[in-house]
Amino acid sequence: QLQLVESGGGLVQPGQSLRLSCAASGGTLNVRAIGWFRQAPGKEREGVSCISTGGGSTNYSDSVKGRFTISRDSAKNTVYLQMNSLKPEDTATYYCAARQPLSQCSAYVSDYAYWGQGTQVTVSS
Repeated sequence: QLQLVESGGGLVQPGQSLRLSCAASGGTLNVRAIGWFRQAPGKEREGVSCISTGGGSTNYSDSVKGRFTISRDSAKNTVYLQMNSLKPEDTATYYCAARQPLSQCSAYVSDYAYWGQGTQVTVSS
C-alpha cells in the first residue's frame, strides 16, 4: 500500500520561500502522476501543481504559476514543491496525492487514489 508523508510546512512572512516534500513508501512515485493540492479553511481543496509520470511535464494553477516549482527525486522516491514569493493567500494545508500507475496529471481530487496527511503553510506578517 502506497503511503505518502508531507513535510516542510511552517509559518513564513510574505515574500519568503518554503520547500514541501512528499516522501513515499510502499510504492514507486516515478510511475505515477503526483499532484499537490491545498485547502484553506472554509474552502474546497484545489489543485496547485502536478508532475507527470516520469516527470516529463508539469502543470500549475494560475494562482501559483511562476512562483511554485514541482520536481521529483527518483532516487529518494520524493516529490518536492518549491514555493517562492509566498503570499498570505497561499495559506492552507497542503497535500500531496498520487494517481494509479501510468496515469496522466489531473486537477481533480477524485482522480487521486492516495493522499498524505497534509502539512500546514501559513504566510503572515
